[in-house]
Amino acid sequence: MRTWHGGRAIANINIVNIKISPAMTITVALPKGALLKDSIKLLQSVGLDFSAFLDSASRQLQIQDPTGTAKALLVRTQDVPVYVEYGQAQLGVVGYDVLREKSPQVAHLADLRFGSCRLSVAVKQSSPYRRPLELPPHGRVASKFVHCANEYFDSIDLPVEIVPLSGSVELGPITGMSEAIVDLVSTGRTLKENGLIEIETLFESTARLIAHPLSYRLDMDNLNHWVEQIRAQTLSAA
Repeated sequence: MRTWHGGRAIANINIVNIKISPAMTITVALPKGALLKDSIKLLQSVGLDFSAFLDSASRQLQIQDPTGTAKALLVRTQDVPVYVEYGQAQLGVVGYDVLREKSPQVAHLADLRFGSCRLSVAVKQSSPYRRPLELPPHGRVASKFVHCANEYFDSIDLPVEIVPLSGSVELGPITGMSEAIVDLVSTGRTLKENGLIEIETLFESTARLIAHPLSYRLDMDNLNHWVEQIRAQTLSAA
């Protein structure tokens, strides 16, 4: 079994334990938070309307498109690839940062060109460190992105202790718990307001379209039609 990443086939997808949802219509996993509005706008442009998720009074986590063509699940960003990998959703929209961190077994189909941000190393403005290699060996780096952070510091051959946090990682250097952080940066405003500066960018991230690999390969429920519609719309909007 193969999956697709940036137009290249990648092997080693084990389909034995993957269960396919028997849904008659396609299911799309949508991320709560910053990517939701643009995700819904993109899907509206190809005829799928999930704008009910934007109603602040609604607590629905699953809705049907008014045409009955598809349904959508509203889940945490980190959970989007999980629902897709296990076949409960055939399509999903998720940040590239999540794909890099989680390495899920999904088909990576398109860069949707919104939700731009970057994963960066940052330190206190008053810190003497201005490059990652200047950080002390075996120093502490706080991050939500433990895998990406470990991968990066291994690549520059600098041994550090990654302190896993799920909340405001900016507090790491502020409280003295860590010398640096690895975190997503969009405008840089949060870093600036907390006295931090970027010293290195690990990679750029945007929203990506992903699919359950077997559903995509077999074109279940006319899935390829929607993928091509979304790709075409993304290219036309560029």
